[in-house]
Amino acid sequence: MAEANQSVVSEFIFQGLCDSEELQIFLFVPFATLYLLTVVGNLFVVLLIIADHHLHSPMYFLLANLSFVDFCLSSVTTPKLTTDLLQENKTISFGGCMSQILGVHFFGGAEMVLLVTMAYDRYVAICKPLRYSSIMDRQRCIWLVLTGWIIGFVHATSQLIMIWGLPFCGPRMVDSFFCDIPLVLKLACMDTATLGILINADSGVLATTCFILVMISYTHILLTVLLRSQDAASKALSTCTSHITVVVLFFGPCIFIYLWPVSITWVDKFLAVSYTAITPLLNPAIYTLRNKEIKNAMKKLINKHAISSNAC
Repeated sequence: MAEANQSVVSEFIFQGLCDSEELQIFLFVPFATLYLLTVVGNLFVVLLIIADHHLHSPMYFLLANLSFVDFCLSSVTTPKLTTDLLQENKTISFGGCMSQILGVHFFGGAEMVLLVTMAYDRYVAICKPLRYSSIMDRQRCIWLVLTGWIIGFVHATSQLIMIWGLPFCGPRMVDSFFCDIPLVLKLACMDTATLGILINADSGVLATTCFILVMISYTHILLTVLLRSQDAASKALSTCTSHITVVVLFFGPCIFIYLWPVSITWVDKFLAVSYTAITPLLNPAIYTLRNKEIKNAMKKLINKHAISSNAC
């Protein structure tokens, strides 16, 4: 079946972000800059945490994994989006389309579970500080991260299996900048209403469940610190607010796209850009660059290279 499908429709055509060629050319530089900052920012965080032994703790281990996942998630769609802004014919092969679906749901699913793990880590650190070292030991951290990757892989594979065998024999235009499952389903030469509900439920339930677990963790944190000093409550509120902002920006679009589709093209494209391109850039800025220990590690690294340069 799959081979037959590919012989009928060998490639899909992206509509892109908008119909105006002039606007698309104008957007090339912003999106190219966005992706460059995302790659540099996330990989810098990963390398910094690996290089500085003072950052070898559960929280920073999870942050390094988050930055790596964000780099991977952004790399699935943003480079293709950026180069397509300069192309008149925005095509992608059938295999490339399926690879995008697999990549987005794999890394997206892994990030959802990782954000839950990070929220749980902060819950244990703040609400159960005396037991933190025993609960969040090295082995458990590794298993929690592996669990996220496994859940992401199972989720992505299940999505791909459901859509791979569909007959694509006519329409090829995907009204987006990447192969988003709801839009690709519309191109199948069969009734996909039931399958669409099943696929949307798979993604929507995962996103909603993870979002609820994250919010439960941060709610417990805020309630705990409110019973302590006012300064601690103010600091925790500031930290949790910034973290929750990123969580909402990532989970919100996923939940709306798959559970409450609005069927408005520009809204769908904006939400897709949000969680595939914008959020991966915000994560290193909010989770790490505002962190005091990360700033100190950056200063030490800069000073070390400055001394080395002067010595040369």
